[in-house]
Amino acid sequence: MKKRTILLYMGMTIILLGGCASQTGWQPTVDPYNDPRAAYINQDLVECKMLAQRVSGYTPGETAKGALVGGAVGAAAGAAIGAAVGAPGKGAAIGAASGGIGGGTYKGLDAESKYKNAYIRCMRQRGHNVLN
Repeated sequence: MKKRTILLYMGMTIILLGGCASQTGWQPTVDPYNDPRAAYINQDLVECKMLAQRVSGYTPGETAKGALVGGAVGAAAGAAIGAAVGAPGKGAAIGAASGGIGGGTYKGLDAESKYKNAYIRCMRQRGHNVLN
């Protein structure tokens, strides 16, 4: 029963963290002052957003994949540490939970970082003064 509870919490945490890296609410701040292409800012924002989403490779599956790999590595490490102290099952469960959350978080944040960098780079290459 405890294993199921841990896996349930791990899954819920991964979904929540994946939602944090959804790339939907953020966009760069563009200063239109002395921008010769100021009339194209909105069009370029839309186009650069689509390009940045493709570049980042973000999909909810990536977060889940990172969580599975992290969980497997964490379970193995936890079992080894738990075996040394006489509780390999408990160690594996704790290792799987912490490794899964860490792996899912890393994948989501990595995709978010790639997304933001690509978005900013695209807008700057189109001649806009991007502040963030």
